[in-house]
Amino acid sequence: MATLVACGGAEDSRLPVRDDAAPAVATLASPAGAGAGLLRAGDLAGARTAFEAELSGDPVRLAPLNDLAVSYYLEGHLDAARRLLDEVVASGSPREQQAALVNLGELCAVEGHREAAQAYLESARSIDATRPEPHYALALLADGRGDRAAARAALREALRLDDGTARAQLAFAFPEERRHLEALLAWQAGDRARAEAAWRDLAAGRFPALAAAAARHLAER
Repeated sequence: MATLVACGGAEDSRLPVRDDAAPAVATLASPAGAGAGLLRAGDLAGARTAFEAELSGDPVRLAPLNDLAVSYYLEGHLDAARRLLDEVVASGSPREQQAALVNLGELCAVEGHREAAQAYLESARSIDATRPEPHYALALLADGRGDRAAARAALREALRLDDGTARAQLAFAFPEERRHLEALLAWQAGDRARAEAAWRDLAAGRFPALAAAAARHLAER
């Protein structure tokens, strides 16, 4: 497998590409840790070793378990990731639970289960509505299903809450996810040329759901 850079995605991902998939974003609960740095550098094996060491040192703290799940997800092991995330939701702190719920929403979105994804993301937002990560994910999910108003509202709220730190710490399994967020950010900022370039990329991409969303934007420009 080609190295999967968490902040940018990779063309050679093991994750399935389903016709109805509309992937959004994953999020780390300990974005400043050593494991997170290795994850962003594309060293998934090294990241897992770091997360496991953190868990051994402090088994009560479940942020590394969420982040370990993200590493499994990025490598295409969805069932393993889901088991770990369920444990974080069951036993973690509110912040850890919120991150895990965002990631469970992402798993559902990748599998094409948009209603389940929506439910997970709304649950994540309800834990702490001042965190921007659920709002970013909700914006991407809403745009993927063609709900332009909901996408704009969620993105506006994410940007209001984010100083740029949260956006820099999002993880993308596919480059299309990152391109989708770039398109929405340009659209929100009124940068028509940059938005249209991103929509054209997505319209020619491998995700039919994202291609359809891009086509809708291009048709209304």
